[in-house]
Amino acid sequence: MEPQEQTNFMPRLGDTAPNFTAKTTKGDITLHDYAKDKWIVMFSHPADFTPVCTTELSSFASRKEEFESRNTALIGLSIDSIHSHLGWVNNVREKTGVYIDFPLIADIDMKVSKLYGMLQPNESETATVRAVFFIDPNKKIRLIMYYPLNVGRNMDEVLRVLDGLQTSDKYGVAMPVNWNKGDKVIVPPPKTLDEMNQRLEDDSIERVDFYLARKEI
Repeated sequence: MEPQEQTNFMPRLGDTAPNFTAKTTKGDITLHDYAKDKWIVMFSHPADFTPVCTTELSSFASRKEEFESRNTALIGLSIDSIHSHLGWVNNVREKTGVYIDFPLIADIDMKVSKLYGMLQPNESETATVRAVFFIDPNKKIRLIMYYPLNVGRNMDEVLRVLDGLQTSDKYGVAMPVNWNKGDKVIVPPPKTLDEMNQRLEDDSIERVDFYLARKEI
């Protein structure tokens, strides 16, 4: 008996990002071969030529340099055709002056959408939700956001959490509530009595108690 196609798979944090090859506005790409040694922010939108999606994709495009400065490549996706994508990209450029020049996946067969849990029937059976996947250079999924069809994403938040992930990896620290790049970070709590006693004597950090301490980086 042939195995049934899995239509409700939901990737988890820490999973290796499911690999795929897909047709895009920049040609065919294979995820694990794309943007070597870079972070990837891959996101879906419900449909081309729709108002909220136009504002979102325009924002991603207009802030592309901010992602590039963070060693990050962008990939968009919807279940529209490549011809629809090309027409929409051209329309947005004509109407707003913004050129969406990162790859948009034409996921007509819904292969990638199903791999990443972007199709959620209780929201829509015919359009992808507004999902965002943060994939590190080792192709591990590090953070996932899901938004409904009627609420656009916050680009400042997308960049904020990307900064947080990269800062945590570089310095081995954590981010407190409402953290923004340049703010103090959380020092990992001690794991032994000796480390606890050292923490209590360490005047180089801002210490609330032995388990809660901040520092600048």
